[in-house]
Amino acid sequence: MALPKDMRLKGHRTFNYIYKNSITYHGKLMTFKVAKSNPSILLSHKFANTSNNFRVAIAISKKVSKKAVERNKLRRILQQWLLTNIQKINNHKPYWLLVNLKFGDFCNDKSRLLEEFQNLMFKSRLIK
Repeated sequence: MALPKDMRLKGHRTFNYIYKNSITYHGKLMTFKVAKSNPSILLSHKFANTSNNFRVAIAISKKVSKKAVERNKLRRILQQWLLTNIQKINNHKPYWLLVNLKFGDFCNDKSRLLEEFQNLMFKSRLIK
């Protein structure tokens, strides 16, 4: 199941803003870029009413896997973890998160991937 539209980030201005104004958290398998939300950027995408909520983008490079099927599978795994562990209580946090997976061979190691994802979520204080 994919993330709902009100939790996704889109648009090149959004990503430029995150790259310039974010705090980066590094892990062995991925990096997190966390920035304060800037709702004015999303007005052109008709996200006026929920644009100050917690939003996520998951970027997986072709260096991780050449096959789009495997990259999409990894993206769905992380999105499913977010949907089950981010309650509506945490959804009010005005932060934007960009998850970049580093290259490596961990397509079959779901537990290691989710463990690091959870550790970085705690480290960045997006969940308690």
